[in-house]
Amino acid sequence: MSDERPPADLGGANTRRPEGEPSQPSGLMDLLGVAAVLLDAEGRVVLWSPQAEELYGYTAEEALGHYAARLLVHEEHWDWVVKKFAEVMETGRSWAGTFPIRCKDGSTRLVELRNMRLLNNRGEFYALGLGSDTLTLRELQRDIALSTRLISQSPIGIAILDPDLRYVAVNPALERMHGIPAREHLGRHYRDIMKATKFEVPEAAMRQVLTTGIPLVDQSTIVGRTPADPGRKHAWSISLYRLEDPQGRVLGVADIVVEVTERYQSAMEATETRRRLALIADGSARIGTTLEIDQTARELAEVTVPDFADLVTVDVLDSIVDQHRPATRDGPTLFRALAVKAAYPTDAAHAADPPGQIATYDADRLATSCVRTGRPILIRHADGNDLTSIARDEHAATMLARAGVHSYMAVPLTARGTVLGFLGLARARDPQPFDEDDLAIATELAFRAAVCIDNARTHQSVRNAAETLQRSLLPEHPPHLPGLQVASRYLPAQAAYEIGGDWYDVLPLGSDKTALVVGDVMGSGIDAAATMGRLRTATTAFARLDLDPAQVLEHLDAITSGLEQYIATCIYAAYDPHRAECRIANAGHLPPVLIRHGGHPQLLELPTGAPLGVGGIAFESTTVRFAAGDRLVLYTDGLVETRHQPIDERLDALLRLLDAPDSPLEETCDRLLHDLRHPDNHDDVALLIARAWRRTPDRVNRRR
Repeated sequence: MSDERPPADLGGANTRRPEGEPSQPSGLMDLLGVAAVLLDAEGRVVLWSPQAEELYGYTAEEALGHYAARLLVHEEHWDWVVKKFAEVMETGRSWAGTFPIRCKDGSTRLVELRNMRLLNNRGEFYALGLGSDTLTLRELQRDIALSTRLISQSPIGIAILDPDLRYVAVNPALERMHGIPAREHLGRHYRDIMKATKFEVPEAAMRQVLTTGIPLVDQSTIVGRTPADPGRKHAWSISLYRLEDPQGRVLGVADIVVEVTERYQSAMEATETRRRLALIADGSARIGTTLEIDQTARELAEVTVPDFADLVTVDVLDSIVDQHRPATRDGPTLFRALAVKAAYPTDAAHAADPPGQIATYDADRLATSCVRTGRPILIRHADGNDLTSIARDEHAATMLARAGVHSYMAVPLTARGTVLGFLGLARARDPQPFDEDDLAIATELAFRAAVCIDNARTHQSVRNAAETLQRSLLPEHPPHLPGLQVASRYLPAQAAYEIGGDWYDVLPLGSDKTALVVGDVMGSGIDAAATMGRLRTATTAFARLDLDPAQVLEHLDAITSGLEQYIATCIYAAYDPHRAECRIANAGHLPPVLIRHGGHPQLLELPTGAPLGVGGIAFESTTVRFAAGDRLVLYTDGLVETRHQPIDERLDALLRLLDAPDSPLEETCDRLLHDLRHPDNHDDVALLIARAWRRTPDRVNRRR
């Protein structure tokens, strides 16, 4: 730093007035209103300033030539004033003090006086009296004292900068904030001291305040480090005011800096708390929307990226998904990857196992330790050794290092006391390391996801058992059906729902007859499938007795009434190829569709009847002509019912699809399922289509 210093005034640093150019007044003398009075050796007034007229009330014409003592002093003070005047004139020593002056209006005003002897070039003495109102002077003194004390002792940083934004004054508080001595500020530009790019904003604000005169109060908060405390971030609130003299001349700008680090940190902590609560709330709403393991894992990953982590992996133990594979307590552990999500393209994503892949992790890896101990692992600052224990192998560890992964958490997916897998979270681009609060949030999200995964796993197991039972109970088509060709389909509900009790049956009867049956047990799961099996067995037994369809339904109704309050709907049709007719009875089921050869499809108007299990209600059989080339379509409600359209519209859609040129029955089944069944259908579908032939076909389609 140079030893040169600018003048200690507010008129601009390092500036010099040109030769012969008058300087601008500071305005301080005008503020004091100093009155000047000149007396001759006899004490008469010989000069009278305008300020004296304002202070004492006498005009120059009224004062000139008069004895000052008689004009301005009360009579009781004359002797003392004359004595003091004589001393000043005789000795040349000045006198100063506060004295009561008598004004023109008769009032008394305390005036701060300064009296001194003057000598002209002719050897003549004069007395100069300078006076200022005592109250005004005391007020100014108090203001100066207060300002000086506030500036020097205030914990608030204060700087005065000239119109060129060069430092003129810096108080000790700002000196401590900056960690730079006050003398090294003086004469230097604001940006010479505050060099960081972020200080371009307050610099522009200073110029705005100098131009407009409108102060900016607590409108700019700067966060950063200073030489005084380089290891910790600080926050400062800046206020700016333009400084002017009494004549309105711009002197500079006052920079008021308040340390608001604690307030800033509290605000940041409150913001972070709100963000974490919002993350948990978001996870509660978005995780577990279906009973599918893979979907739940993807939802967990989507909630945490990018707001919480740069990379997320969700892996489960392979023994959890494949129950035939036993879990291992020692040695390597098999994981099945369910989800991987990155906030941006990164090598770290390639280091993770792709969804669906089964990977082996050695016993010394963090993933293995996490699932075997059931405890979360937090690595705030990950080094090379940590990345090696995080990754599956050395190649993956290299990619993690290349991606800049610096912080990591492994959180077990635990539900009902069982560890299902782990949630892995990494930060690379986000500079903040994970902390204990982050670990608590990750643990909460992992727990919620684990419960949903466990529910999906349990549901899938029950669903698989029910579907296996359901399919095992459904029939194979008989090899020969006189005068009849059939095609059928059974589709279970989607994975988010349980298997229902839909069924169909094709039963050979005596005299070349065939019974066609479609039914639907209300309810879902293994119990519904088991009830369906019992009803199908009973239907087969009653059909062999060559009973009328209405009688078969009456017997089934009696059986269903005793099956733990289960009810079912059913269509039973008996086809006689010799008479080319069907006898049909309905137990609360949707009407079948009849398509005459060369004609349009129509819903058969049958007595609906009550569902099986209601009990005590008679059923009625209807005879329908069923000639060669005619088709009969039997189906359960899962084919046509949806939550978004009325059933009448769906039945019309069914008829439109069937009103097409005759095609193989198998193709018709596929078309109906493709066009009518929604991917998220919550119900089973049983579909049976029969076509009458003039002769018995040599081959019968057996596809289910």
